Amino acid sequence: MSLGIEGWKPAVSMLVLPPLPLLLLLLLGVVLMPRRRRWGTAFIGAGTLGLWALSTPVVGAALKQALLQPPPVLHEADLRRLSQARGAAIVVLGAGRRLRSLDYGAPDVSMLTLERLRYGLWLSHRTGLPVAYSGGIAHASPAGESEAEIAVRVAERDFGQRLRWTEAQSRDTNENARRTVPLLAAAGIHHVVLVTHDFHQQRALAAFARAAARERVALTLTAAPLGVTRPGDGELGDYLPSGEGLRMTTIVLHEWLGRLAGA
Repeated sequence: MSLGIEGWKPAVSMLVLPPLPLLLLLLLGVVLMPRRRRWGTAFIGAGTLGLWALSTPVVGAALKQALLQPPPVLHEADLRRLSQARGAAIVVLGAGRRLRSLDYGAPDVSMLTLERLRYGLWLSHRTGLPVAYSGGIAHASPAGESEAEIAVRVAERDFGQRLRWTEAQSRDTNENARRTVPLLAAAGIHHVVLVTHDFHQQRALAAFARAAARERVALTLTAAPLGVTRPGDGELGDYLPSGEGLRMTTIVLHEWLGRLAGA
């Protein structure tokens, strides 16, 4: 495992993202209660309210729109336009792998990766554009097959489609872009249809724009987000804490902090 700052990214994320900071706030309140009751009550109240709010779908959705401003989905007219594009390719960005996949008896892609891969292959079927996959082994992750190697197998085995290009060395979004842009530029590709989840799109687009400028490549970028949802209807369940609500909030804050750090 790397001992450099990059290798500490997962640990830092765990410390600053919910629920751990809020749980520590609750614990601090409990410790303070016997001697400083007022402060203890304040910390416990703040931790409880914060954990409740950040675990609700309505807060997760609001934070996603306010902090990440995801682009709109592609529509039928967009697909027709892309089907006529020259020098264009679909790029699917990886989102993790499962090394211990007992059901298949071999390493598999994560659920998020599978969603992106499926959508990228579907777009390829609709537009006729070739597909590239970018994803290696994330920071501080164990050795083994890269995401790209696993994705090749999944694409052929489960979807009957082949990936035209694969990039298997990148460890994060910035490296996805830095390694994929020159790979595609060498193949005459100057238009990238970028497939990733809506919460990740703006950070990914910025990374690819920086990589294109660094390589002095004239690159057109089209966002192809997935997972886009309509605003909630204000149902009671949207205001109640849930595992899915906490997961969404954590993802949104992770992406937002990543953008602030230029990751």
